[in-house]
Amino acid sequence: MKRISLLTLMICACLVSAAWPQTPTKHKITTFNAPGAGTGYGQGTFGAGVINDGALEGYYVDSADVEHGYVRASDGKITTFDPTGSQGTVPAGMNNELAITGYYVDTNGVYHGFLRAPDGKITSFDVSGAGRGVGQGTFPEVINDRGTIAGQYLDSNNVFHGFVSGKRGGTFDAPGAGRGSHQGTLVAGFDGLNDAGTIAGAYIDSNGVWHGFMRSAAGKISEFSVKGGGSGIGQGTNVAGINANGEIPGYYADSNGAVHGFVRAANGTITKFNISRAGTGSGQGTLPENINSSGEIAGYYVDSSGAARGFVRAANGGINTFSVSGAGTGSGQGTFADSNNAPGAVGGDYVDSSGVAHGFVRSQ
Repeated sequence: MKRISLLTLMICACLVSAAWPQTPTKHKITTFNAPGAGTGYGQGTFGAGVINDGALEGYYVDSADVEHGYVRASDGKITTFDPTGSQGTVPAGMNNELAITGYYVDTNGVYHGFLRAPDGKITSFDVSGAGRGVGQGTFPEVINDRGTIAGQYLDSNNVFHGFVSGKRGGTFDAPGAGRGSHQGTLVAGFDGLNDAGTIAGAYIDSNGVWHGFMRSAAGKISEFSVKGGGSGIGQGTNVAGINANGEIPGYYADSNGAVHGFVRAANGTITKFNISRAGTGSGQGTLPENINSSGEIAGYYVDSSGAARGFVRAANGGINTFSVSGAGTGSGQGTFADSNNAPGAVGGDYVDSSGVAHGFVRSQ
């Protein structure tokens, strides 16, 4: 089990970049567990998104398999939280002011958005048009430093639509998005909205194929697909976020279901890359998850055994890989790097040999 990103949940030969490995740099890795996290298979501490001062957010799964939110301050103090009425809480994004957004499910199985202010006060909200059936509702994914929130909602017909808050906000759909069940427009999690108001994400067309998009603050939407992406259901181009420079990382699934990394420059140029030890089978490969203001990309790769290891790709293409001590080496186990901040710290989680997740932060 990984961070509950709708983009990730809905997806499951290439040009290998000429990048060279970087000279190894010594890093400190700190591991942690949220209070109340379960110790059984599929339980534990998941999905740490790290901001510039080193604070992280994520969720933990308790012994009853229920998700709860947490925030870990830069000094290591962990605070857990749930909106009132929550039967499962998933923080999705946090800004540098320590405001957190995400979603929770109520007793009827309907999802609602929330905003947790830096002082801990939680406000719930729903996007107009969000469905009220089981599994439907509002799914915020990201909050920028101006306090703008973006995400998607699932309507009564089970179609996804994007939304963004603020005076110039509203709902939107990528022009090529499908209108069938579980098709539509989705915003990238954690860093899919920059401070200029540009949104990055992906849409699912009427054939179930994924494509990337970028939406300007003025509402103009540009669509793109990475050459080499497959044309089958669940294949195509997925987007992981956008930084202040307009650079977009992501991955594309080929016709065999293997995934490959890419970064799209602000001018639209796309550079593909693979980690050399990544597997080439279905569900294996290279998965970028985040890009910082310097153009460094954090993510993980899945090898031929199905185990994951973290990586950081420098703006010049150099790649470092790493594993957290204690990470398992079996299928679905390993090190999952989810985010990186401007100073170069990486946040994420690792799954041990018993299938239990634990948080980590890797600092310079």
